[in-house]
Amino acid sequence: MKKISVIFAVVMAFVMASCNQAPTASLKTDVDTLSYAIGMAQTNGLKDYLAMRMGVDTTQVEEFLKGFSEGIKAGKDPKKAAYYAGIQIGQQVSQGMIQNINHMIFGEDSTQTINENNVYAGFIAAVAGVEKVMSVDSAQVFVQTRMDAIRESARAKAYADNKQKGEEYLAEIAKKEGVKELGNGIFYEVVTEGTGAIAADTCRVKVHYEGKLIDGTVFDSNMESEPTTFRANQMIPGFKAALTAMPVGSKWIVYIPQDQAYGAQDMGNIKPFSALTFTIQLEGIEE
Repeated sequence: MKKISVIFAVVMAFVMASCNQAPTASLKTDVDTLSYAIGMAQTNGLKDYLAMRMGVDTTQVEEFLKGFSEGIKAGKDPKKAAYYAGIQIGQQVSQGMIQNINHMIFGEDSTQTINENNVYAGFIAAVAGVEKVMSVDSAQVFVQTRMDAIRESARAKAYADNKQKGEEYLAEIAKKEGVKELGNGIFYEVVTEGTGAIAADTCRVKVHYEGKLIDGTVFDSNMESEPTTFRANQMIPGFKAALTAMPVGSKWIVYIPQDQAYGAQDMGNIKPFSALTFTIQLEGIEE
């Protein structure tokens, strides 16, 4: 039913936008009127859908209607139906899939891209059944086993400065008086030393915290609200290491290197290879 609605919506959004080419409705019966009303009702928000998802706007109405007319005829001819299905899927690949994969691998670095020609070549070889370089199964295994490494390598290149600044920042932190090393390049300083129990990594803990980038930008905080409860082992490694070392009642400032934080992941405000600083106050443990 949703598929039918989308088809109606696509058609009516453009037919309505071009009065000169719109068919004349005949409203002689209730069914006629209902049919017309269904078409009208399906147009809500579809101009935006077409523009954002298909790259089509109302300046291309005439061309859309030509294609629509041919598509109507193609529905009764298997060969033509297959041809237009290929056009539709090709547009989806070029306008959606390529961009999504580029963002997944390279983040916001628009200077890097996957090889589009190779994507198309692989697609065609698989559909045509003429795989020469690899099989579909081996291609899936390659994607599963190599994409993360390729993404990390690409992002390491794009965010090399970010990584270096984090290393320099932590090197300076390590020289500060009162700063101690927790292991794995993680440093901390005690603001308040608690006297309570120490959590295991499977424990649920109640925590006040504030996370900052090395330039002092706060990206997350609950210091002015109720503490958050979660399992210690659900957090990034550096945060978990602190939670399982500090007694309840403690407040520490924890300095976390990128490989004990989010590493190559792009977390929006937290760019790949970012060293982080957390102020962590352990309020309690829930077994």
